[in-house]
Amino acid sequence: MKFRDYYKVLGVERGASAEDIKKSYRKLAMKWHPDRHQGDAKEKAEEQFKGISEAYEVLKDPQTRAKYDKFGEHWKEGQDFRPPPGEQTMGREEFERSFGGGFSDFFSEMFGRQYGEHFQGGSSQHARYSYRGADVRAEMRLSLSDAIRGGKSSFTLPVTIPCPRCGGVGYIGEHVCPVCVGVGSVQERKTIDLKIPEDIHEGQTLRLRGLGQPGGQGGEPGDLHLVLHLEDDAIFRRRGDSIEGDLPIAPWEAVDGTKALVRTARGEVEVKIPAGSQSGSRLRLRAQGLSDGKGRYGDFYVVVRIAMPDSLTARQKELIREAGKAGPACPKGGLRQGGAS
Repeated sequence: MKFRDYYKVLGVERGASAEDIKKSYRKLAMKWHPDRHQGDAKEKAEEQFKGISEAYEVLKDPQTRAKYDKFGEHWKEGQDFRPPPGEQTMGREEFERSFGGGFSDFFSEMFGRQYGEHFQGGSSQHARYSYRGADVRAEMRLSLSDAIRGGKSSFTLPVTIPCPRCGGVGYIGEHVCPVCVGVGSVQERKTIDLKIPEDIHEGQTLRLRGLGQPGGQGGEPGDLHLVLHLEDDAIFRRRGDSIEGDLPIAPWEAVDGTKALVRTARGEVEVKIPAGSQSGSRLRLRAQGLSDGKGRYGDFYVVVRIAMPDSLTARQKELIREAGKAGPACPKGGLRQGGAS
């Protein structure tokens, strides 16, 4: 098998810092992740991704990186490796004569304390870096009926979770995890019960803790920032921070007036419908609309709609016919250009 220079695989110099190596790995992992490719390109991406993951697994750990720097392609054999004739390796004493100072001091200065401890023969193990997962922003569209009703609303969205096979590490032993392919996370769809805020308003952002990107190497997950967008439906329509909703009443209720209990954004309110109300008339309820997010509220408009009940008795139908015979046959206005002939 042809020797692969892990530094070239990750596109960094041999003296690159651990942070530079990590940044380069993340960039390449995003570019070559198999899920981002389709068809014939997917196979190539898988091969590239495995090579990138292999290189990063070796170079991210100071101990394995030190062996790789010293022994190259024979880094796994370590001290048991004997260079072929003509190739030389530099021992501790020769190194100190050439560069001056302590052998471990040089590596401590260049690459940090853990390198120095490694070359001093210390038993300190490299602690894998951990980091908090990134926050995620998503949008959710909610009907005005659901927003006004309040309570809880269930919705499903894709979330990223630590890989259940490798525990978020990306590797099982020395091998790339076959489930997450070295990423350390997988996607699943999760159902969330959202408690709708009492003072809900358009563009409101809710912070759902722990539902963002998973953390690295055991770090805590990020948060999900959910932006709410309120949409009109068959009953309610938004007018800025104000709302208007339709209230159907029977013809005889319009004649004599009536009372009705309606649900606004601020709670239930009893509305008095004046006698002789026409279909389309509007009744204003002050400060019963949506919050503006600053402690103020819009208004709520009740729009009267005269409608027939779903079912009528024979007697009701008879009375309505009698009413039609007793006066003008039909109303005028709108698309109707005149009464009945």
